[in-house]
Amino acid sequence: MISSTQFNQYPCLLYNPGLMAYPIAHEWQRSLVRERIHNPNLDDVLILLEHPPVYTLGTGADPKFIKFDLDKSNFNVHQIERGGEVTYHCPGQLVGYPILNLRHYRQDLHWYLRQLEEVLIRTLSNYDLRGERLPGFTGVWIEGYKVAAIGIKVSKWITMHGFALNVCPDMTGFEEIIPCGIVDKPVSSLAAWIPDITCEQVYSVVAASFIEVFGVKLVEAEYKI
Repeated sequence: MISSTQFNQYPCLLYNPGLMAYPIAHEWQRSLVRERIHNPNLDDVLILLEHPPVYTLGTGADPKFIKFDLDKSNFNVHQIERGGEVTYHCPGQLVGYPILNLRHYRQDLHWYLRQLEEVLIRTLSNYDLRGERLPGFTGVWIEGYKVAAIGIKVSKWITMHGFALNVCPDMTGFEEIIPCGIVDKPVSSLAAWIPDITCEQVYSVVAASFIEVFGVKLVEAEYKI
């Protein structure tokens, strides 16, 4: 169990299923949200995992940010209900899906986005890296390179989707898109600054930063199909 003495100490189940196909994780999130809309007293959840290579498009994603033909593509592509433009997931990228009841925190989506950024900024500071926000954008940058993307969906104040932190991925997949629709700001990964870093190492740091920012009590749980 990972715990904190700060704030409200709401229990939050922590899942780390490893590498999981995107459709399975997506449906898992949706089922967790449905359950919590029906019963808001259920514990919050934080899922930390990796995905096989996949592109995801937000509800209003603009096709001009995709460099391949969607109708003839061999890539794995999913249009989903989060906000934001196209992004890319692959092994070496640590993805976080918080399923939180914002009634327990603050019913403010802008606040929630800034809190997710803060989790990642604190994670980076653990490695003496200065994570930055850019005015008008959502995400986290290091020295002008975007290393973390954020996109959310909230239903009746229950959150889903979340953040993706580039730890040590194969970055070539990003060459097929304009990530998050931002033309003039390149993407990178923590491996550019820390060559031997792994998702396994960063996992516990992200979890600890999540505790600090949201004041929850993380309880490790096991994913069962």
